[in-house]
Amino acid sequence: MAAFFLLILASAVSMLAIPLAVRLAPHLGLIDRPDPRKVHKVPTPRVGGWGIASGTLVPLVLLYDFDPLLQSFVIGVATLFLFGVWDDARELGHWPKFVGQAIATGVVVFHGGLYVTRLPFLDDYVVSPLFGQLFTMVAMTGAINAINHSDGLDGLAGGESMLSLVAIAFLGHTAGDDLATGIALATLGGTLGFLRYNTHPAQVFMGDCGSQVLGFALAFLVIDLSQRVNPAMSAATPALLLGLPIADILVVLYKRARGGMNWFKATRNHVHHRLLDLGFTHFESVVSIYSLQTVLVLSGVLLEYEADIVVGGVYLTLILALFAGLTIAEARGWRRRSARYHVLSSNLASMLDAVSLRRATIGFIGASVAFSLVGPAVWARAVPRDIGWLSAVLVVVMGVALLSRQRAVAGLGPLLVRTIAYIGAAFAVFVFTQYPGDRVAAVSPPANLLVGALAVSIGLFIRFLSARRFVTTPTDYLIALGLVVLAAIDRVQVGAGGMVQFVTYVIVLFYGCEVIVGHVGRWQLALGLPTLSALVVLAARGLA
Repeated sequence: MAAFFLLILASAVSMLAIPLAVRLAPHLGLIDRPDPRKVHKVPTPRVGGWGIASGTLVPLVLLYDFDPLLQSFVIGVATLFLFGVWDDARELGHWPKFVGQAIATGVVVFHGGLYVTRLPFLDDYVVSPLFGQLFTMVAMTGAINAINHSDGLDGLAGGESMLSLVAIAFLGHTAGDDLATGIALATLGGTLGFLRYNTHPAQVFMGDCGSQVLGFALAFLVIDLSQRVNPAMSAATPALLLGLPIADILVVLYKRARGGMNWFKATRNHVHHRLLDLGFTHFESVVSIYSLQTVLVLSGVLLEYEADIVVGGVYLTLILALFAGLTIAEARGWRRRSARYHVLSSNLASMLDAVSLRRATIGFIGASVAFSLVGPAVWARAVPRDIGWLSAVLVVVMGVALLSRQRAVAGLGPLLVRTIAYIGAAFAVFVFTQYPGDRVAAVSPPANLLVGALAVSIGLFIRFLSARRFVTTPTDYLIALGLVVLAAIDRVQVGAGGMVQFVTYVIVLFYGCEVIVGHVGRWQLALGLPTLSALVVLAARGLA
């Protein structure tokens, strides 16, 4: 239950913080201007890190005891966030950034007491405290900069980090460590909220304040997981969990050194740049990297207790295959050819592009989403008291957002309605899937059919009937990969089936909400009233 609330709270805080930060961006100089090395073409706010940092820290501060280890994590995140904002506004050189990274990693090592005590391939070697502390600071600094430099395409660094965080949260949960799981889920929630605004073309960039926080969190978590939480796991597992960004930055540094270039000066030779230069589109480049990252982190989960030589061998094999393929393609002058749409697809789109069919599909999606919000709240065997209290608070906030005509509130109204709708959907589906009873068992088959029909309707609508440009994005692919990973885990972990159902239902409902927001005139009422009804039922049942 605590993990569920942590993830939802972190996502909500992140989604609410970013629009507020966007308003401040021009006044603080936090606008990323295009230049020849960058891919984007229009000035974009660098405030995504505000959502990542706030979404990560707020739940941890509110829900956990403030022991030295958590204190060191919070201080490290806050330090890198402040240095990152400074860099986003003033374009600092690399040395001031290293100072911030040294402070953050030093606090973890010397205040939190977290440092490397064992190394891969050296099981019999006893690491001295001084060497372990210095090595940890260097390794964490490297991971921070690896994520920082992978932030080159919309959704890329956030998506790679999200895949790593899912694996880390799972391993922390199976090891029974509440703090590691909580930090991973809080960071995951902050990242999810950010990705809501970072789908190509991005509304915001994460900036240095976001990429450094993500790199620090990932480095902290893999060291904590392998050194404190579960020392029985392979010491080489962190390489797989961090995945491609580590290998990418090492290859880039090697190419810079070999070419006599400044090691710290940004260049256009990262993996994503090389894929673009080979003719891959933005979508194809990001999806290709997501795919490899998924294989790496899933291997980390499945090979958790294998020998270091096996884990390291898998990592090196995958990485060498990638860079060998890129090098051979570049040497031979190979270029990706643009895909052509099949004639049948174009004809089908023309046949389906009818106003009446479009309205009927939107009507079905709206009715299904409303039913899927209220129904689970009614059918669940029980509603926990904490969900009841939170639902009661959200009822008040939703009522104010829908009814108030005050300018200060009205400006935030749409954002509040959308955010609360996401939270309400997650609450309703959670009690439905995690508190089953006779009523749930009776309605589960038709509920599965309804969710399946809703998913098909949303897919057809987006592909053929949407009047707006509602195209598939890398974030959609990331979500699909997440479902595949969950399904794979379900085959090897008993009891994961309920979570797979929960995630599937929530994702379909979220996409349904997005269709309503984008294509229904008075969408705030169409989405807000069913959400309000579901929250009233949850509050009444939870507080009864």
